[in-house]
Amino acid sequence: MNIDCYRHPDDFPLDVAAFFAAASAGHVEGSADWFRNLVDQVYPADGGVHFYVLRKNGSPVVALPVRVNRSAFGWQLESLGNYYTSLYAPLLAPGATVSDLSALLQGIQKAHAPLAVMRFDPLDAQGPTFRMLQQALAASGFKPFTFFRFGNWCLPVKEDGSTYLQNRPGALRSTLKRMGKKFAADGGTLRVIQGGTDLERGLASYLQVYAASWKKAEGYPGFVPGLIRTCASKGWLRLGIASLGQQPVAAQIWIVSEGKASIYKLAYDERFKAYAPGTLLTAQLMQHAIDVDAVAEVDYLIGDDPYKQDWMTERRERWGIVAYNPATPLGRWGWCKEALTRTLKRTVHRWRTSS
Repeated sequence: MNIDCYRHPDDFPLDVAAFFAAASAGHVEGSADWFRNLVDQVYPADGGVHFYVLRKNGSPVVALPVRVNRSAFGWQLESLGNYYTSLYAPLLAPGATVSDLSALLQGIQKAHAPLAVMRFDPLDAQGPTFRMLQQALAASGFKPFTFFRFGNWCLPVKEDGSTYLQNRPGALRSTLKRMGKKFAADGGTLRVIQGGTDLERGLASYLQVYAASWKKAEGYPGFVPGLIRTCASKGWLRLGIASLGQQPVAAQIWIVSEGKASIYKLAYDERFKAYAPGTLLTAQLMQHAIDVDAVAEVDYLIGDDPYKQDWMTERRERWGIVAYNPATPLGRWGWCKEALTRTLKRTVHRWRTSS
C-alpha cells in the first residue's frame, strides 16, 4: 500500500481521475468535476485542501477529499465541502475494506500529527460507507460519535409524469390547474435548458431571479455559475426558467445523472408570487425528469421544509461522524466533553419521560 496526496483535481494522474469517475457514478457531489468547481470557487487559496488516495498493488482503492486546519492544540480535519454539499462519502473501489479505509486514515493521521479531531458530514446513515467509516475511525484509535444533520425527502419514481401529478395533494393540483391557466393566459412560458446556445442567457435569467428573490446573496458568487456550466458540459443540467413575456420570474437548477434527479437550487421573484411560478416550474421539471430523463429517483436534498412533502413520498436522514483522538490534549478534551454531554442529555430525557 502507498498513499498519495493531491491538492486539486487537475493534479490527478489518469488512474486517479478514472477512479473518481467510476467511484462517484450516480453521486455528482463525489465527482472530480464537482470538487474542481468547489475548490476553484470556495477554496481557491486554501492550503488545507487535500485529496488523499490509497493505492493497493498500484491501483487506487480509497480516496478521501478533506480539508485540514491547524490550531495551537493540534490538527483538525473535516470532509471537503460546505453548505453547498448535500451528501459526502469516501470513494471506494469494489471490494475495498474497513482495513483499507483505516490504513488511509492512519496515513493522514501521520501526515498531520498530532491530529486531534476528524469530522465527516453529511453522510447517508443507511449507506454502507457510514458503518465502514465508524469502524475505520475506531480502528485508527479515534473515538467516534454520530450526530443528526438534516432530513432528506425523496421520490422513488413508480409512475409516469401525468399520473404522478394527478396523485399529488388536492391543494397542489388545484394550484397547478388555476395558476397554470392564468400564467399561460398572461403570456407565461416554462423552459428547460440543458446547455447549448441558451446556456448563458439561462444563467443570466437565473441570476436575475435569484437577485430579486427572498434569498441572501451567495457567499461565493462564482460557485453557482461554475456549477451550471460544469453540469451543462457533462449533460447533467436541467435549468428551469419561468418567464412572463421577457421577464424571468422563477428559476430552478436540477442535476440529472445516472437515473437520479437532484433539486439543487430554486428561487422566484416575489413580485410575481401570485402566479405560483415556482410551483408551476417544479411540475414542469418533474414531468421532464420522469418522462424524458426516465429517472428512478428525485431528491429534494437538504431539509424538512413542509412543502417538500407535497412532491416527495419518502424521508431519509443525513448524519455526521465526529471522532476524537484521545492521545492528544484537544482530542481528549473533545472526547470527554462529547461523552459527558450525551450522558447528561440521555439522563434528562429519561427523567422527563418518567415524570
